[in-house]
Amino acid sequence: MQKGTHLLVDCRGVDRNVCIDDKLFLEAMAAASADAGATVISQVRYRFGDDSPPGFAVVVLLDESHCSAHSYADLGLVALDIFTCGRASPRDVLAGITARIPLGEVSVREVARFLVPEMSRANPADAEIEE
Repeated sequence: MQKGTHLLVDCRGVDRNVCIDDKLFLEAMAAASADAGATVISQVRYRFGDDSPPGFAVVVLLDESHCSAHSYADLGLVALDIFTCGRASPRDVLAGITARIPLGEVSVREVARFLVPEMSRANPADAEIEE
């Protein structure tokens, strides 16, 4: 049993204009999260450029965890991080984002978070956490 699923999503070949549009990403991530059944609590976006290479960082804080993105516009790269627990599926969030934004070549690594062994109903104290 696990307490959540974390997607690490690498996007390559993303158009430069997409890689600098922090507002587009924030709106898409919030809408995709809500469509997937997550509860959006807060949203933050920041565009880099003056002392940093062009790009952005955006975060959508969810009751079920978070969705974030960081872009490298000169390289056409976007790193997405989608972690949810509960009913909302991070795969559904990602599908909603990709339906709204052309993300180029996408690769996904899925990580189970907080693996917990099945606990015996007779004596939950006997359960051990795997390391």
